[in-house]
Amino acid sequence: MYFVCRWREESPYSKRVVTVRDATVLDWFRRGWDQEDPDSWIESELGDYVYGLESVFEQARKRDLPRPDTVDQLRDLLNEHLDVEGSIRLGEHALRVRTDDDEVDLAFYFVDDEAAAAAPDRLAFLLYDTWPLPAGAAEPGAVFSPGAPVRTVRLAPPGSECVFSVRLCWESPDVERNLDLPGAIAFPGLTLPDLAARLRAADDPGADHWPHDARLLRALVAPGEEALHRYARLPGYDPSPSDVDRVTELLRPEPAAESLVRIDPHLAQVARYIDGFFGFDQWFLFDTRWAAAHPELSRSLLWYAAHWDPFAGR
Repeated sequence: MYFVCRWREESPYSKRVVTVRDATVLDWFRRGWDQEDPDSWIESELGDYVYGLESVFEQARKRDLPRPDTVDQLRDLLNEHLDVEGSIRLGEHALRVRTDDDEVDLAFYFVDDEAAAAAPDRLAFLLYDTWPLPAGAAEPGAVFSPGAPVRTVRLAPPGSECVFSVRLCWESPDVERNLDLPGAIAFPGLTLPDLAARLRAADDPGADHWPHDARLLRALVAPGEEALHRYARLPGYDPSPSDVDRVTELLRPEPAAESLVRIDPHLAQVARYIDGFFGFDQWFLFDTRWAAAHPELSRSLLWYAAHWDPFAGR
């Protein structure tokens, strides 16, 4: 079974992925029910602290709560005794919890092997923890269906190719939250090598009304330097000025040493280091050819940018 914490983690993807030995969510909670030191046990099991998770075990000891024997019993106990400011969603094969730490939203997940195998188009990126994403691409003419809601910006005539932009950040200007992200942006009719020139040449009178990330990407495009290299040079927790024309004056001479950038023909990716508290944010640009070679990873990444719960709508 997998545990994932989507938070201010010290990893390029801002999440922690851990494999635990239990077969089911119920098994894991039953094994921890009578632990004398829930905090230490959770850290040893899940690799570090998990905000709020210890509360149900503390209440179990304090109130002498019975160990749950069924998923329904566990759901009732979590709903009553797990201290979260958000949602608790428990099914037979997965637990999804959303809360916040007064600074940012966070979510954590337990996903058993059966669920992971049954829904890779929702879970592949959630469970992926190795930087960078793989770079291989399909041949021209490959077909890809996103399977997640996207916002469309048209820079070229319609065609079978498409570029997708996924930015994962702590305060999206479109929604001002980090788990209620508005979803990817699609640039139909283009491959990734075409995108920069099209953005530089864009003279659309409606461009001021594009989604913020599309306007920011256009402001980052410059001759001689990749847009995501420039993004890595933007400082701070919220590097997205409302006036995107100011981007150039905000750029640092160099990105933080911890930042990671990888540019391949059909996939560009950056983990931009912010500081020791917030860690990283991420931006991925990929086209149909990369997506067709990695369909499960692509669809799950697009879903990750559209909804905090990978099982929503299923």
